[in-house]
Amino acid sequence: MSPIKKETKDAVRPSDVFYYIPNLIGYARVILAAASFYYMPTSPWLCMGMYSVSVLLDAFDGKAARYFDQCSKFGSVLDMVTDRCSTTGLMCYLAMVYPQWAFAFQLLISLDISSHYMHMYSSLTLGAKSHKAMDKSSNPILRAYYTDQNILFLFCACNELFFQSLYLLSFDIHHLVFVGTAMELDLVLGMALLSGPICFGKQVISVVQLVGASKQLARVDADDKNGKDQ
Repeated sequence: MSPIKKETKDAVRPSDVFYYIPNLIGYARVILAAASFYYMPTSPWLCMGMYSVSVLLDAFDGKAARYFDQCSKFGSVLDMVTDRCSTTGLMCYLAMVYPQWAFAFQLLISLDISSHYMHMYSSLTLGAKSHKAMDKSSNPILRAYYTDQNILFLFCACNELFFQSLYLLSFDIHHLVFVGTAMELDLVLGMALLSGPICFGKQVISVVQLVGASKQLARVDADDKNGKDQ
């Protein structure tokens, strides 16, 4: 008779993962993003306040995971899915208020989702612990993007800032003015002009990421096929 394996005091149950501190932060991000979608048609500043907090919390869940030693695959996927869904929700609204640019927003949504899914899937297929893990053989652009936290923050922040600026500019001036002047309108225009080029660079990185992930998966398929044929 085989001995019964006793569960140790510190054993982590699957249900415990859902209550990790970084994952609780992730749930807060989801709630804030959903609330911002609700107020998106009517209350631009309230919407952007909640949306921005949801985006900024993305910088804290990873730090919390490392600090409390609560890194998890569930948390990594939750983080990426929340990012993709938040940006997609905002761009869906932009496609409605800027119908002449709807096709461009559709392409951007497709690029954003496909490149990140392909990259994460290829990373996990190759045995990486995270889609942000990069080795020396990785594309130098992606390696700099994912390993340098300052570069990653700059591109992600400006990507969101540009789309948020477009959202605010879709309202007439009476919705934007807080203090009785048009200062807010000038500020939003300035944000759009400054963040636009970096947002464009983020789309280029997404293309590089999509192409690189596709090549990695093709190599895996070729190796699997060659191994079976031998």
